[in-house]
Amino acid sequence: QEQLVESGGGLVQPGGSLRLSCAASVEIFRIYALGWYRQAPGKERELVARISPGGKTEYAHSIEGRFTISKDNAKTTAYLQMNNLTPEDTAVYYCSAALLLEDNYRNIFWGQGTQVTVSS
Repeated sequence: QEQLVESGGGLVQPGGSLRLSCAASVEIFRIYALGWYRQAPGKERELVARISPGGKTEYAHSIEGRFTISKDNAKTTAYLQMNNLTPEDTAVYYCSAALLLEDNYRNIFWGQGTQVTVSS
């Protein structure tokens, strides 16, 4: 049984917007911090944004001001709203569920990934 299910990726023109969704099980949504990572071809996977169970958010500097992470408690779903997309945002985006252990987050679960392509 998949714990995290992503959706919402696709092809968008530069300057456009996309919203990614990550549906989580009730237990994961309640206990884990939900995050979005991305991995571009030939590059390492990097954190894009994370939201804690209490709603505290953090963002990578490269996307600050353009992306917003949020969550809907009733739907146990986290979202990544991406605006003003550039070709450099092209990557596979992964949802993660992490626990805070000894002041560091440790990813426990991963979604299957969704492709985001920004191109004219």
